[in-house]
Amino acid sequence: MSTITTTRPTGVSTTGSQDVAALVGRILLAALFVPAGFGKLMGFAGTVGYIASVGLPVPQVAAVVAILVELGLGLALLVGFKTRWAAIGIALFTLVATFSFHNYWAMAADKAFVNQLMFFKNIAVVGGLLVVWAFGPGRLSIDKR
Repeated sequence: MSTITTTRPTGVSTTGSQDVAALVGRILLAALFVPAGFGKLMGFAGTVGYIASVGLPVPQVAAVVAILVELGLGLALLVGFKTRWAAIGIALFTLVATFSFHNYWAMAADKAFVNQLMFFKNIAVVGGLLVVWAFGPGRLSIDKR
């Protein structure tokens, strides 16, 4: 069985299986952000309250930003539209949110363990988003790269 390799305009060659893997990766990453953004939209007051509880300024604005990033950029990542911009935007947002909400080093022991897990899970997600930013969405995307 032969493998079909296609050279993209960037000079990077991909196979059909790599493009499928890129699509599945985008779907799995988006599965974390799109429902979270939708939940924040539907529970806006609760989202604002949670943001305010950690002492972040202008929690209403922060909630709107969170919804736009998670829902808007999450959907862009899912379909592969302006994928690299979406990936870097979500990565930066996730990095800021991680240090703001999962600062396990400053928490009581009963909360530190779970927040340490969440912290490093988010750091790994940022890593995955940086891979998408670096290599693009694959050919199975609106960007078709």
